[in-house]
Amino acid sequence: MIRLTVVGAKGRMGTAVLERARSAGGWEIVGAVDRGDPLEPALRRSDVIIDFSEHGFSAELAEASAEAGKALVIGTTGHLAEEGLRVRRAAAKIPIVWAPNFSTGVNLLFYLVRKAAAVLGEEFDPEIVEAHHRGKRDAPSGTARRLAEIVAEMRGVPLEKAARYGRQGEPGPREAGEIGIHAIRAGGIVGVHTVLFAGRGEILELTHRAESRDTFALGSLRAARWVVGKPPGIYSMEDVLGLAGG
Repeated sequence: MIRLTVVGAKGRMGTAVLERARSAGGWEIVGAVDRGDPLEPALRRSDVIIDFSEHGFSAELAEASAEAGKALVIGTTGHLAEEGLRVRRAAAKIPIVWAPNFSTGVNLLFYLVRKAAAVLGEEFDPEIVEAHHRGKRDAPSGTARRLAEIVAEMRGVPLEKAARYGRQGEPGPREAGEIGIHAIRAGGIVGVHTVLFAGRGEILELTHRAESRDTFALGSLRAARWVVGKPPGIYSMEDVLGLAGG
Protein backbone atom coordinates (compact mmCIF):
# COMPACT_ATOMS: atom_id res chain seq x y z
CA MET A 1 0.00 0.00 0.00
CA ILE A 2 1.29 3.43 -0.96
CA ARG A 3 0.26 6.25 1.36
CA LEU A 4 -1.16 9.11 -0.69
CA THR A 5 -2.12 12.72 -0.08
CA VAL A 6 -4.07 14.66 -2.70
CA VAL A 7 -3.81 18.46 -2.64
CA GLY A 8 -6.62 20.34 -4.36
CA ALA A 9 -8.90 17.53 -3.25
CA LYS A 10 -12.19 19.39 -3.87
CA GLY A 11 -11.38 20.44 -7.45
CA ARG A 12 -12.32 18.54 -10.60
CA MET A 13 -9.03 16.71 -10.86
CA GLY A 14 -8.48 16.19 -7.15
CA THR A 15 -11.90 14.58 -6.85
CA ALA A 16 -11.20 12.33 -9.84
CA VAL A 17 -7.84 11.22 -8.40
CA LEU A 18 -9.39 10.33 -5.05
CA GLU A 19 -12.19 8.36 -6.71
CA ARG A 20 -9.78 6.39 -8.90
CA ALA A 21 -7.37 5.71 -6.02
CA ARG A 22 -10.21 4.33 -3.90
CA SER A 23 -11.47 2.08 -6.68
CA ALA A 24 -8.05 0.93 -7.93
CA GLY A 25 -6.75 -0.51 -4.67
CA GLY A 26 -3.15 -0.43 -3.52
CA TRP A 27 -3.51 3.10 -2.14
CA GLU A 28 -4.01 4.33 1.40
CA ILE A 29 -5.39 7.86 1.28
CA VAL A 30 -3.90 9.62 4.30
CA GLY A 31 -4.72 13.18 3.25
CA ALA A 32 -7.29 15.03 1.12
CA VAL A 33 -6.18 18.63 1.46
CA ASP A 34 -7.79 21.76 0.09
CA ARG A 35 -7.54 25.51 0.60
CA GLY A 36 -7.24 26.32 4.31
CA ASP A 37 -6.63 22.74 5.47
CA PRO A 38 -3.50 21.93 7.51
CA LEU A 39 -0.85 20.40 5.26
CA GLU A 40 1.93 19.19 7.56
CA PRO A 41 0.08 16.28 9.27
CA ALA A 42 -0.83 14.76 5.89
CA LEU A 43 2.70 15.21 4.53
CA ARG A 44 4.16 13.50 7.55
CA ARG A 45 2.06 10.36 6.94
CA SER A 46 2.50 10.23 3.15
CA ASP A 47 4.79 8.39 0.77
CA VAL A 48 3.81 10.66 -2.13
CA ILE A 49 1.70 13.76 -2.76
CA ILE A 50 -0.33 14.54 -5.89
CA ASP A 51 -0.92 18.25 -6.45
CA PHE A 52 -3.89 19.53 -8.44
CA SER A 53 -4.33 22.79 -6.53
CA GLU A 54 -3.22 26.00 -8.25
CA HIS A 55 0.11 27.30 -9.50
CA GLY A 56 0.44 29.83 -6.68
CA PHE A 57 0.51 27.02 -4.11
CA SER A 58 2.68 24.49 -5.94
CA ALA A 59 5.97 26.14 -4.98
CA GLU A 60 5.03 26.24 -1.30
CA LEU A 61 3.93 22.61 -1.47
CA ALA A 62 7.17 21.58 -3.18
CA GLU A 63 9.22 23.26 -0.45
CA ALA A 64 7.14 21.61 2.28
CA SER A 65 7.45 18.22 0.58
CA ALA A 66 11.20 18.66 0.29
CA GLU A 67 11.41 19.53 3.97
CA ALA A 68 9.44 16.37 4.80
CA GLY A 69 11.40 14.24 2.32
CA LYS A 70 8.31 13.14 0.36
CA ALA A 71 7.97 12.45 -3.37
CA LEU A 72 5.69 14.81 -5.28
CA VAL A 73 3.59 14.78 -8.45
CA ILE A 74 2.60 18.23 -9.78
CA GLY A 75 -0.31 18.54 -12.18
CA THR A 76 -1.03 22.25 -11.81
CA THR A 77 -0.15 24.55 -14.71
CA GLY A 78 0.41 28.25 -15.34
CA HIS A 79 3.40 28.62 -12.99
CA LEU A 80 5.21 31.94 -12.91
CA ALA A 81 8.98 31.91 -13.44
CA GLU A 82 9.71 32.42 -9.74
CA GLU A 83 7.33 29.61 -8.76
CA GLY A 84 8.99 27.26 -11.23
CA LEU A 85 12.41 28.12 -9.85
CA ARG A 86 11.27 27.24 -6.32
CA VAL A 87 9.94 23.87 -7.52
CA ARG A 88 13.26 23.10 -9.24
CA ARG A 89 15.17 23.98 -6.09
CA ALA A 90 12.97 21.58 -4.10
CA ALA A 91 13.79 18.86 -6.65
CA ALA A 92 17.39 18.93 -5.43
CA LYS A 93 16.07 17.11 -2.33
CA ILE A 94 13.14 15.01 -3.57
CA PRO A 95 11.90 13.35 -6.79
CA ILE A 96 9.18 15.37 -8.53
CA VAL A 97 7.12 14.35 -11.55
CA TRP A 98 6.08 17.68 -13.05
CA ALA A 99 3.86 17.33 -16.09
CA PRO A 100 1.36 19.55 -17.90
CA ASN A 101 -0.72 16.49 -18.77
CA PHE A 102 -0.87 12.95 -17.34
CA SER A 103 -2.68 11.30 -20.24
CA THR A 104 -0.79 8.45 -21.88
CA GLY A 105 -2.07 9.61 -25.27
CA VAL A 106 -0.96 13.20 -24.77
CA ASN A 107 2.52 12.14 -23.78
CA LEU A 108 2.68 9.98 -26.89
CA LEU A 109 1.57 13.13 -28.76
CA PHE A 110 4.59 14.97 -27.30
CA TYR A 111 6.79 12.19 -28.66
CA LEU A 112 5.16 12.23 -32.11
CA VAL A 113 5.32 16.02 -32.39
CA ARG A 114 9.03 15.90 -31.62
CA LYS A 115 9.52 13.36 -34.42
CA ALA A 116 7.33 15.30 -36.86
CA ALA A 117 9.10 18.59 -36.17
CA ALA A 118 12.47 16.94 -36.76
CA VAL A 119 11.43 15.34 -40.05
CA LEU A 120 9.35 18.20 -41.51
CA GLY A 121 11.73 21.01 -40.61
CA GLU A 122 11.08 24.68 -41.24
CA GLU A 123 9.34 24.13 -44.58
CA PHE A 124 6.19 23.32 -42.62
CA ASP A 125 4.36 25.98 -40.57
CA PRO A 126 3.29 24.78 -37.09
CA GLU A 127 0.02 25.88 -35.47
CA ILE A 128 -1.27 24.63 -32.11
CA VAL A 129 -4.94 24.79 -31.12
CA GLU A 130 -6.26 23.74 -27.72
CA ALA A 131 -9.81 23.64 -26.33
CA HIS A 132 -10.99 23.34 -22.73
CA HIS A 133 -14.05 23.94 -20.56
CA ARG A 134 -15.25 27.44 -19.82
CA GLY A 135 -13.95 27.32 -16.24
CA LYS A 136 -10.25 26.80 -17.04
CA ARG A 137 -8.27 29.75 -15.73
CA ASP A 138 -4.98 29.73 -17.63
CA ALA A 139 -4.39 30.05 -21.36
CA PRO A 140 -2.80 28.57 -23.28
CA SER A 141 -3.02 25.25 -21.48
CA GLY A 142 0.14 23.79 -20.03
CA THR A 143 -0.11 21.00 -22.59
CA ALA A 144 -0.30 23.45 -25.51
CA ARG A 145 2.67 25.34 -24.17
CA ARG A 146 4.66 22.12 -23.85
CA LEU A 147 3.81 21.21 -27.44
CA ALA A 148 5.03 24.63 -28.55
CA GLU A 149 8.19 24.22 -26.49
CA ILE A 150 8.90 20.91 -28.20
CA VAL A 151 8.58 22.46 -31.67
CA ALA A 152 10.79 25.39 -30.61
CA GLU A 153 13.38 23.04 -29.11
CA MET A 154 13.54 21.00 -32.30
CA ARG A 155 14.05 24.21 -34.30
CA GLY A 156 16.66 25.56 -31.92
CA VAL A 157 14.81 28.82 -31.15
CA PRO A 158 13.45 30.32 -27.91
CA LEU A 159 9.69 29.89 -27.68
CA GLU A 160 9.34 33.46 -26.41
CA LYS A 161 10.69 34.68 -29.75
CA ALA A 162 8.71 32.34 -32.01
CA ALA A 163 5.31 32.15 -30.30
CA ARG A 164 2.29 34.00 -31.70
CA TYR A 165 -0.70 33.85 -29.39
CA GLY A 166 -3.69 34.28 -31.70
CA ARG A 167 -4.05 36.90 -34.41
CA GLN A 168 -6.26 39.98 -34.60
CA GLY A 169 -6.70 42.96 -36.88
CA GLU A 170 -4.07 43.09 -39.62
CA PRO A 171 -1.04 41.20 -38.31
CA GLY A 172 0.38 40.88 -41.83
CA PRO A 173 1.72 37.75 -43.49
CA ARG A 174 2.92 34.89 -41.33
CA GLU A 175 6.53 35.48 -40.34
CA ALA A 176 9.13 32.79 -40.91
CA GLY A 177 9.59 30.64 -37.82
CA GLU A 178 6.29 31.52 -36.15
CA ILE A 179 4.66 28.97 -33.87
CA GLY A 180 0.97 29.80 -33.66
CA ILE A 181 -0.82 29.04 -30.37
CA HIS A 182 -4.59 29.42 -29.97
CA ALA A 183 -7.01 28.74 -27.09
CA ILE A 184 -10.73 27.89 -27.08
CA ARG A 185 -12.81 28.03 -23.90
CA ALA A 186 -16.33 26.65 -24.16
CA GLY A 187 -18.87 24.46 -22.40
CA GLY A 188 -17.56 21.39 -20.66
CA ILE A 189 -14.75 20.39 -23.05
CA VAL A 190 -12.37 18.14 -21.13
CA GLY A 191 -9.42 18.79 -23.44
CA VAL A 192 -8.56 18.78 -27.15
CA HIS A 193 -5.08 19.49 -28.52
CA THR A 194 -4.17 19.68 -32.21
CA VAL A 195 -0.77 20.34 -33.74
CA LEU A 196 -0.96 21.24 -37.42
CA PHE A 197 2.07 21.26 -39.72
CA ALA A 198 1.19 22.94 -43.04
CA GLY A 199 3.52 22.69 -46.00
CA ARG A 200 3.18 23.31 -49.71
CA GLY A 201 0.49 20.96 -50.96
CA GLU A 202 0.08 18.89 -47.78
CA ILE A 203 -0.98 19.21 -44.15
CA LEU A 204 -0.22 16.92 -41.21
CA GLU A 205 -2.51 17.12 -38.16
CA LEU A 206 -1.89 15.34 -34.87
CA THR A 207 -4.85 15.50 -32.47
CA HIS A 208 -5.60 14.17 -29.01
CA ARG A 209 -9.10 14.31 -27.50
CA ALA A 210 -9.70 13.61 -23.83
CA GLU A 211 -13.18 12.23 -23.18
CA SER A 212 -12.94 11.83 -19.41
CA ARG A 213 -10.84 13.20 -16.56
CA ASP A 214 -10.26 9.61 -15.52
CA THR A 215 -7.41 9.38 -18.03
CA PHE A 216 -5.57 12.20 -16.22
CA ALA A 217 -6.37 10.79 -12.79
CA LEU A 218 -5.09 7.33 -13.69
CA GLY A 219 -1.97 8.84 -15.24
CA SER A 220 -1.19 10.86 -12.13
CA LEU A 221 -1.56 7.74 -9.99
CA ARG A 222 0.77 5.88 -12.35
CA ALA A 223 3.29 8.70 -11.95
CA ALA A 224 2.90 8.67 -8.17
CA ARG A 225 3.54 4.92 -7.98
CA TRP A 226 6.57 5.28 -10.29
CA VAL A 227 8.24 8.21 -8.52
CA VAL A 228 8.34 6.73 -5.01
CA GLY A 229 11.93 5.78 -4.29
CA LYS A 230 13.43 7.59 -7.28
CA PRO A 231 16.49 9.85 -6.82
CA PRO A 232 15.90 13.60 -6.43
CA GLY A 233 15.21 15.49 -9.63
CA ILE A 234 12.56 16.69 -12.06
CA TYR A 235 10.87 13.95 -14.07
CA SER A 236 8.27 14.08 -16.84
CA MET A 237 5.48 11.71 -17.83
CA GLU A 238 7.67 10.75 -20.75
CA ASP A 239 10.12 9.41 -18.13
CA VAL A 240 7.27 7.55 -16.41
CA LEU A 241 6.15 5.98 -19.71
CA GLY A 242 9.66 5.19 -20.93
CA LEU A 243 9.43 7.59 -23.88
CA ALA A 244 12.13 10.03 -22.78
CA GLY A 245 15.08 10.27 -25.12
CA GLY A 246 13.29 8.39 -27.87
